[in-house]
Amino acid sequence: MPNLISFLIKQAQEAFQGTPVLAEIFATALQNTLSTTVKPMPDGTTFVITGDIPAMWLRDSTAQVRPYLIPAAEDENLAEMIAGVVRRQFFYICRDTYANAFNETASGACWEKDFPDQDPMVWERKFEVDSLCYPLQLAYLLWKNTGRTTQFDENFRLGAEKILMVFRTEQFHEERSAYCFQRKGSFFTDTLSREGKGALTKPGIGLIWSGFRPSDDACTYGYLVPSNMFASVVLRYLAEIAREVYRDEELAYSSEELASQVEAALEEYAVVRTEEFGEIYDYELDGYGQYHLMDDANVPSLLSMEYLGYHGKNKTVAENTRRFVLSRANPYFYEGRAASGVGSPHTPSGYIWHIAMAMEGLTAKTKEEKLAVLKNMAATDGGKSMMHEGFDCDDPARYTREWFSWANAMYAELVLSYLGYEIKLS
Repeated sequence: MPNLISFLIKQAQEAFQGTPVLAEIFATALQNTLSTTVKPMPDGTTFVITGDIPAMWLRDSTAQVRPYLIPAAEDENLAEMIAGVVRRQFFYICRDTYANAFNETASGACWEKDFPDQDPMVWERKFEVDSLCYPLQLAYLLWKNTGRTTQFDENFRLGAEKILMVFRTEQFHEERSAYCFQRKGSFFTDTLSREGKGALTKPGIGLIWSGFRPSDDACTYGYLVPSNMFASVVLRYLAEIAREVYRDEELAYSSEELASQVEAALEEYAVVRTEEFGEIYDYELDGYGQYHLMDDANVPSLLSMEYLGYHGKNKTVAENTRRFVLSRANPYFYEGRAASGVGSPHTPSGYIWHIAMAMEGLTAKTKEEKLAVLKNMAATDGGKSMMHEGFDCDDPARYTREWFSWANAMYAELVLSYLGYEIKLS
């Protein structure tokens, strides 16, 4: 175990002497990802499984290693491990820009064989805007927190150009996109309507169409607001990388232009007035006037706006949105005997997600609020000293996914935040 990891665990033990279980779970969570999910590859990349599923998600793998950005500033081995994750992610993006999860080798393993000619490297080919945002974010944050630039190789540059091309295409999904996804004999949330084309959206309004949410559930309306918020942030990151690392003004301008289009569209189309909360951001919209008021535990979420770096034009709208998300007005906010928090239609009704609890703590304003969330997370671990996907708000012994590395990482990141360690976002 790296010395800095040991040091952070010791700090947590000292900080939580009154509630040692918080430090115990932190030690487990911080060590678990490194020891059980991370695999250095012969080609200098790093393969990361999600936990109980033997595939690498572009989204999850970023979140799983994100807490290590803090010790990586002084630990070369951790920095190289994260750089390897970025290299692996962009290898996959260059292989299939629309896929969300991949195999370690071209084994053909998958949830379902959704396409007759499915790439054997692809575990699942659900197009999710956030899946392309996360690798850009990780590459940028590694640079800003450690000074490392080895992740910005030719594959990164090629992958970044592919991401821009796909985002521009999906701004006009109905007119220009050939992407479709159909899974036979499954739940309706696991496939796309209209013969695989998904929710109808008005093209050319500036937003980027997404087939699926970060929960891997199909979007009700195709313009997923939190994912577009995330895209606007990471496109600014890409512009900075292009300008300062590659000295490529054309790529920088192209990225900034797309970011500006998305931001302008969000502020024009995604803000709606409610009687109870005033103006808030909706979760999804179609550009024709229909929208969905909710939030989901998976990140990007409306709850995670500040965490992701999206601020918008009006701070009050963001504050109102947070109040909405953490209230009964959000159909996926649950209150029970054990806890209250945000869940997801991806799991049973009444199941709260530890990821959402951690996000509530990470976006809290005071240490006292962060500590309260940590104590509640520890009290709802089902006696496993690990975080889960979702748990019954009345009975934490009932939960989904005993081994879910993303949730462990979020707990670890919240502990680090409580201890005063923050990841640099710029």
